Amino acid sequence: ILGSGGRRQNGGMNAQTLSWLALATSVLIVVGYELRVLHRSRTRPWRTARSANARMRTAWLEALSGQPGTEILAVQTLRNSLMSATIVGSTSALALMGSISLTTPSLAHDASQQLVHAISPALALRLLMWASLFASLVCSAMAMRSYNHAGYAASMPVGSPQRARYKTYAAAHLERAGLLYSWSVRSLLFVAPVIAGLVSPLASPLASLALVAALIAVDRMPELAEDDPPAAAA
Repeated sequence: ILGSGGRRQNGGMNAQTLSWLALATSVLIVVGYELRVLHRSRTRPWRTARSANARMRTAWLEALSGQPGTEILAVQTLRNSLMSATIVGSTSALALMGSISLTTPSLAHDASQQLVHAISPALALRLLMWASLFASLVCSAMAMRSYNHAGYAASMPVGSPQRARYKTYAAAHLERAGLLYSWSVRSLLFVAPVIAGLVSPLASPLASLALVAALIAVDRMPELAEDDPPAAAA
């Protein structure tokens, strides 16, 4: 009896160790890719979507600032970006409230059972899912705030001294809003490997690889035209 009990205990420990390894591998895959994108955005910013889109938004503001009568166009474009951030934030908020409502009873039971023992991989995955959803919600809210402030500066009459004074202010808000919106979407996408890990621990690394493959296709930008060299983009 003692031998069978020891084997069951060792089997449970091996399964838990395997779950921890799968979770760590999944996190390392995603973090490693994000570090690669960060390095690439610094060395070759014209080839990453994040940096290229930031430069495009700055060029958009510069173009509108030199064309009178485009104030309404600027407000409509920023309103579309604001709505996109609102959709991502609403989705994250609903997912966060739904996941908390569904898992709170079992989480309270697990927490009471693990006051003495170490945290389980399943509990870590739930906390990671909530953290990702909350980060997506916060980034979306901050992106909406920056888009809102940028709208005031972009709607000022072209050629007015007030617009010239706050053009740099608007560009800074646009850059911050774009970065926050990008992270809100990514934080929402990072939930996919976590959900896969809750279904099966071994599915989490596979889901991370699939997510990274999709992000590679989205983050890659085409080569610049001959009349737009990298030195000009930088």
